Amino acid sequence: MERSDLNFIGFGEAAQAFANGMPLSFGAYDRKADIAATREAKLADYRREGAIPCAANADAVGATPLILSLVTADQALLAARESSARIAPGALYCDMNSVAPDTKRAAAALIDAAGGRYVDVAVMAPVHPARRAVPLLLSGPHAAAGEAALRAAGFTKLRILPGGIGAASATKMLRSVMVKGLEALTAECVLAAHRAGLTEEVFGALNASWPGTDWLEKADYNLERMMVHGIRRAEEMEEVVKTLDGLGTGSAMTRGTVERQRAIGSMGLNAEGSLGAKIAAILQEKQEKAA
Repeated sequence: MERSDLNFIGFGEAAQAFANGMPLSFGAYDRKADIAATREAKLADYRREGAIPCAANADAVGATPLILSLVTADQALLAARESSARIAPGALYCDMNSVAPDTKRAAAALIDAAGGRYVDVAVMAPVHPARRAVPLLLSGPHAAAGEAALRAAGFTKLRILPGGIGAASATKMLRSVMVKGLEALTAECVLAAHRAGLTEEVFGALNASWPGTDWLEKADYNLERMMVHGIRRAEEMEEVVKTLDGLGTGSAMTRGTVERQRAIGSMGLNAEGSLGAKIAAILQEKQEKAA
């Protein structure tokens, strides 16, 4: 296995955004390369971004001093468990997944026990168009080392939070209560306003209440995000539910966000076109499912 400066575990949208134009040599391992139906597409992703293909997780974590874990939320702990079996001594494991603090602490225990150095990293904004200029929060005992390594990889907006493993992820989780929750609320509002024939009235009133805000523009953007990423957002919001329940503050609203995000994301609809086209597609799908 060719040694690289860093390796990605998971090579989806976020990893590819970070890899594009990276100043260091890098490799990647993604489970989709193990599946016949998705293998060629994933190998094409590797070639396009210049990633050295890793045949297995063990190859990725055993041949580099820096690992960036960017998998789906439900796979984050499993990725850490697999990585702990072969991680190189002293290697930095930057867990950039959107998961609850308890999930990150469990992952950290695995990595640190195996001789690696775990860093809790929270990605605090969409990866496009910012890519490596996206704001990152880091926490944990190896955060300073992680910051230096990520800066060498071309990341430019990093900040260390005190409080140990979980501080960065908790900040991301609690922010998502509002960000993904507002997406779900906006979708619920605009779909109902359209069905009632009162879109202009309802959103005109919203604009009047928040001067300078175009709520229809927000609705268009939020629906597009949910249509494209709703399933992944639902998985993240399940981690937010765990965070809130762990704090004992309640998660009723966020549980509704999980349901709404998953419902729209699972429709598999084309998110291109106007707001009206998005609304029509969603309502048509709902009608067909109800029939």
